[in-house]
Amino acid sequence: MFREQHARITGSRYFRRKPNRALTADMPRPRWPYLHRQVTRHGKLVWYVRKSHTARTRINAEYGTPEFLNEYQKALSGQPPSTPKQLRAGAGSLEWLWNRYRETTAWTALSPATRRQRENIMLHVLETSRLVPVSTIYRKDIVAGRDRRSATPAQARNFLDAMRGLFRWAVDAELVVYDPTVGVRNPSKRQGEGFPAWTETDVEEYRARWPLGTKERVWLDVLLFVGVRRGDAVTLGRQHDRNGVLTFVTEKGRSKRRIEVSRRIEPELAATLAKGPCGDLSFICGDRGHPLTKESFGNDFKAACVAAGITTKSAHGLRKLSATIWAERGASEHELMAMFGWLTPDMAALYTRGAQRRRLSLNVHDRLLGTPGEHSIPSPDQKVRAEGQK
Repeated sequence: MFREQHARITGSRYFRRKPNRALTADMPRPRWPYLHRQVTRHGKLVWYVRKSHTARTRINAEYGTPEFLNEYQKALSGQPPSTPKQLRAGAGSLEWLWNRYRETTAWTALSPATRRQRENIMLHVLETSRLVPVSTIYRKDIVAGRDRRSATPAQARNFLDAMRGLFRWAVDAELVVYDPTVGVRNPSKRQGEGFPAWTETDVEEYRARWPLGTKERVWLDVLLFVGVRRGDAVTLGRQHDRNGVLTFVTEKGRSKRRIEVSRRIEPELAATLAKGPCGDLSFICGDRGHPLTKESFGNDFKAACVAAGITTKSAHGLRKLSATIWAERGASEHELMAMFGWLTPDMAALYTRGAQRRRLSLNVHDRLLGTPGEHSIPSPDQKVRAEGQK
């Protein structure tokens, strides 16, 4: 490959057949135009480009490599050469672009959880594509990466989000001229209701296994009575308590828009927190009273659920149960949005519609069964007795 490029530049003929080295050993080899070499006083061979009487441009890449050819062409066009540090880091590669991206405000503006998630994704991507030039990454490559993760649509969407953030910044920074993520569609979501919601029976079984005075009981009641996500649950503490009202900013909306939520501390939750154990700055804590990350808390809470015989439910299912309870109590869509930090009424409508259907069904059932007569539904035994009396 390198010999072919050398031949195109020098105009010499290139033979695919190996030449006879015995005949060509003493023959001078053609050198690229304006390319010179020099042995320094330390005995090191260096290469540089000099056109006419202009200043010399040293090539820092190793001779015979694609990087050397790239630096040579840059020197001919008058572009500044890459430093040895840039060459070692693979300037223009995917790893190099990722490292530059993580030095910008576009990266630091993301939430800590999002940054951890994208770092884990790119860790696997860079294992096989670390030195791939970003100029050779096309839309088909992004689609192929998405399809390789098609078995888990959530991972595929997270992969696309990570690549979109990277290349959108790169286009704005004029480090690339083409965004390969444009037009790539998200994978279709799986049909279903997502995380299964807890039932009141599940809560009773959990409380029977983890009574007051255990940290696992604190975990449950914070999730249930406040109705927060894992990322918010692990940060809630007494510093958020303002005269019996918890006021905090949700984690999910911090990067784009501040979503402040206020929830009263109900008497049952207050009794649980008073019994503890709780951390200094967070209600939820580990074995030694230290705060937990949301990932660690999710694993520990799952283990506590399994110990209580609840094997198919997670922390987010308690948030669903909390929203269902308040919807059945008569909370409106906008009230649910304020309580749970939702920006649009779409999610709140799921719970209010379900609660309304449940209330209407029970009201009709009670009304018809409570008013015997033409609207009552006779049982088979009543029908037989009525026919016998005739």
